Amino acid sequence: MSDAVKIPTDLLPADGRFGSGPSKVRTDQLDALVAQGRSVIGTSHRQAPVLNLVRSVQERLAALYSLPDGYEVVLGLGGSTSFWDVAACSLVRAKSQHAIFGEFSSKFAAVVQRAPFLDEPLVRSVAPGGVADLEPVDGVDLYATAHNETSTGASIQVQRVHADALTVVDGTSAAGGMSLDVSQCDAYYFAPQKSFASDGGLWLALLSPAAIERAGEVTSDASRWVPDTLNLQLAIDNSRKHQTLNTPALATLVMLDEQLGWMLDQGGLAWCDERTRDSSSRLYDWAEASSYASPFITDSMNRSQVVGTIDFTESVDAAAVAKSLRVNGIVDTEPYRKLGRNQLRIGMYPAVAPDDVSALTRCIDYVIDAQIG
Repeated sequence: MSDAVKIPTDLLPADGRFGSGPSKVRTDQLDALVAQGRSVIGTSHRQAPVLNLVRSVQERLAALYSLPDGYEVVLGLGGSTSFWDVAACSLVRAKSQHAIFGEFSSKFAAVVQRAPFLDEPLVRSVAPGGVADLEPVDGVDLYATAHNETSTGASIQVQRVHADALTVVDGTSAAGGMSLDVSQCDAYYFAPQKSFASDGGLWLALLSPAAIERAGEVTSDASRWVPDTLNLQLAIDNSRKHQTLNTPALATLVMLDEQLGWMLDQGGLAWCDERTRDSSSRLYDWAEASSYASPFITDSMNRSQVVGTIDFTESVDAAAVAKSLRVNGIVDTEPYRKLGRNQLRIGMYPAVAPDDVSALTRCIDYVIDAQIG
């Protein structure tokens, strides 16, 4: 297909943003940024206006997840990528086990493998398209997995592995869009640029009493040097004062807080989960009924509600389809670059309307009909 296909206006979704992160930001969030920005942005993060903003984010996250007694909302700078370093320095006592079923679930394991003060981690991996399970093993003090693998669109049910070890879960693309029993894990960490429709550069973690105790134990070990920016105990101490160790990006917090308020007003995490199930069922039902499309994740139980990956037959040039969609204002449907598959990847976070997902499928059909005749 040399030229982009012009899609009729009546087929287009109301909003064409389907990115898997960064993701669609609602207009109300931008309005909040303008309204609240006058009193918050450009002011000290150690004073009441910003402290109250951070407190609101923490309280709303606690409400969204109905946090069990003793769990705390902790935050720091650098995104989920930085939290892998934080966890390696502050949560792994000696030996960890990692479930790897995509690009992002592999990254924490890679950090631990390079840490000179930790044992070689145990790795349980599968090829992209499946999911890897964790298994109790003597001597392992931390088990790590992802709730949703953003690169492949595979997801799992979060379950605690062993009562005497920490279960640490990367919730970056699942948080806010998929149901979770927080009591099944000790650290559930994420960044706000996906379901929470904010900017990156911030990590947040829901920590159990056991994780908090472990952070204090590990970071007080004089034999292990832990930089302040990777010291989870310092992040805990600052979060209890509604602060971060160093200056945060306040626009990120404002948009996050507004999104959390919207989620709670709609019905909380149960509503978010139902909405993304609706969106994803429309996408997968369309693909399964198609003669040229199919869900990449073959096991329907492991298909993500928030990031849908759709493979196409050789008769379809998925990259060309994505280009035509982009020309028509439907953006960020390209697959994860390292997978190298003839596919589209669709973000279906709570801000995305299910009807827009249905419209997207009609637009894809229109473009492909023009492409292959």
